[in-house]
Amino acid sequence: MLAPQSAPMLLTRNLLYTGITRAKKLLIIIGSDRVVNYMIQNVDSKKRNTGLEHKMIQAFKGD
Repeated sequence: MLAPQSAPMLLTRNLLYTGITRAKKLLIIIGSDRVVNYMIQNVDSKKRNTGLEHKMIQAFKGD
């Protein structure tokens, strides 16, 4: 898993957790200790505006 120094909104605990849990046999985190520690501490999660709800409604309406 690549953990580059980037925008703080991308360095979240949720993203780190996802990378860890998707690893099947081995996980190698490439990045500085400082960045990984920041990710562990960063529990801030933003509301994601994906438009998924709207797309699902349209798909099931048959439009």
